[in-house]
Amino acid sequence: MASSPGSNASLSGQKIVLSESSQAKKSQYSEEETFYMNCRAAYLAVFKSSLENIKSKEQLCLVLQQAGRNPSQKVIHKYWTPQTTALNFDDFCNILKKEKPATETELLKAFLKVDVNNDGYILHTELHKILTTRGEKMTVEEVNAITKLADVNSNGKLYYNKFCKLYTTTNEQCRKTALDKLEDNSRLRRQQFGSHVETSSQSAASSISKPSSRTTRKIDHKTAPKRGDNRTSRPSSAQNCKASISSSIIMGTINNTNSELIEPNTLKDWQCAQSKGCFFLEEDGEIITHKYRLYLPQRSTVYITIKPLNLSQLEGKTSLWLSTDTALYVLKENESQENLQLMGFTEVRNKEMFKWKGELGSGIYWLIPFTTGCRLKKIKNQITGEAKLVYRDEDGELALTKEFKAALSDIFEIIDLDGNGLVSLEEYNFFELRTSGEKCDEEAWAVCKENFDTKKNELTRQGFMDLHLMEANDREGDTSDLWLTLLSLGYNKALEMTEACPFVIDIYAEKCKPKIKAIYLEAGSRQLNKAICKSVVNKGDAKVLDNGESIIVYTYKSDTRITSVIENKSENKVVIHVNNEQSKNCVNNRGLNIFAVEVAPKSMMICQHVMPLNEQEEWIYNCVHSLFP
Repeated sequence: MASSPGSNASLSGQKIVLSESSQAKKSQYSEEETFYMNCRAAYLAVFKSSLENIKSKEQLCLVLQQAGRNPSQKVIHKYWTPQTTALNFDDFCNILKKEKPATETELLKAFLKVDVNNDGYILHTELHKILTTRGEKMTVEEVNAITKLADVNSNGKLYYNKFCKLYTTTNEQCRKTALDKLEDNSRLRRQQFGSHVETSSQSAASSISKPSSRTTRKIDHKTAPKRGDNRTSRPSSAQNCKASISSSIIMGTINNTNSELIEPNTLKDWQCAQSKGCFFLEEDGEIITHKYRLYLPQRSTVYITIKPLNLSQLEGKTSLWLSTDTALYVLKENESQENLQLMGFTEVRNKEMFKWKGELGSGIYWLIPFTTGCRLKKIKNQITGEAKLVYRDEDGELALTKEFKAALSDIFEIIDLDGNGLVSLEEYNFFELRTSGEKCDEEAWAVCKENFDTKKNELTRQGFMDLHLMEANDREGDTSDLWLTLLSLGYNKALEMTEACPFVIDIYAEKCKPKIKAIYLEAGSRQLNKAICKSVVNKGDAKVLDNGESIIVYTYKSDTRITSVIENKSENKVVIHVNNEQSKNCVNNRGLNIFAVEVAPKSMMICQHVMPLNEQEEWIYNCVHSLFP
């Protein structure tokens, strides 16, 4: 009872598709806006501003309750781990997308499992026993609080039909009270702008520290055209704003081969380390990926590449994810993991490969893969039918279908991070964390080795297949759990990987043997956001938005993407309206042509990433940033 049924279900992220009719667009935008307002209302019922952070588990529980949720301790611990020090408004919005409130029907089903006689009530003694001994155990005081509710209790019995109605009504009342408070307060209502109508891990409007140093640059005070590729325009939507600037860049078709960075002639003589990994798309649009630690025993010139992994190459097919953009940020670890220095990132392209070359000293580096989210995003196409995963052979025995075997073979290829044709316990645990959220310990791994084919203490491809066949047998042919695994790895019901992008990283060092190791599987970190901001500030063009030179928009342009960063040097938060309506043949990571973002005082944030919709055609980036009064 403490853990609400369905509380861990995910809320599918809605995105506006440009090809939809205007009426459908209007309807969907309204749905997104309503969700965002409810997030705001709940947050501002607890905090004075959406720029304040959640700083404790108790605050997280309280703000979730204001949003009409009744989080269990399991849910709280899911988002507030021992490493968590704070959660911001972006994090809160993402949590609400994943944790939808339990419905009255779901609650009734849970009670009916206990009330086997269908009496319509549960005795208090039985309720105490269940809630204090099973699942997430409640305290006696918490159970007594339930049995003291006069509306649902009588003569030592809890009438659960009434309780379920009271439960859902109370949750809805909490949400409505917070929303009414927002509507009645004009000051709070003006705060309803933000980056959360459409959010990805790479674009979260979290407050990040200003880089400690950067190259001094000339600021374009008058936003004048530059080198013939910038031009100024001012759509009517900016007229009500205090100040606005326009950036317009005309880009040609993308040349798949960029000769700026030439592969060293002696590369075949350099020592190489390789690791694979994957970008996984969450239900709310957040992107999860592997993070790596690189060790160089001595100073050396290094050559680093990252590219999508084409698993279907031998079949003569093109993998669906090959058009996904990839990048790798190289950060130097100094005194701690919190003190990382940006060394460079892969920005030069050769077909699907992105690369970087530079001189690195001895020591530990962090390699953080990145994709903008412009192309790796939720797919709306409905799949008719469902691929078969198992069948019964002539002897009536369960067997895996050819299609499922092919998918499992590709999955094995992805989780075999070091590419040795075997899966170690460490590699298998990345798979387990992604699919079940748990790890396999040494004892369980020993049992696995006893039952399935292994080699050198590692699981073979056949052993991996047999493990899934055993799972199907254990459930007598029920493939529900197998589908949960496939869906978490980015597959759709047609057994196509549409919401994941496997990749491969190669590290070449001229003078030493590099060592690379996958350490984490997690969403975009503060360090990644900080590195992206710093790279844009260092390499992009800068324009001042206000007369006081306190709001600066930096725009970084490469052949394949444009990224903008907003810096707020003032002592006050600012709201920036962003309008991309005049852009042509462009797609951005937010999924909206018009949105607004809040920027905290003395901070900078990623505004958006933009890429061409069709690389074979010219694309025009035309964005107006406007400062709200």
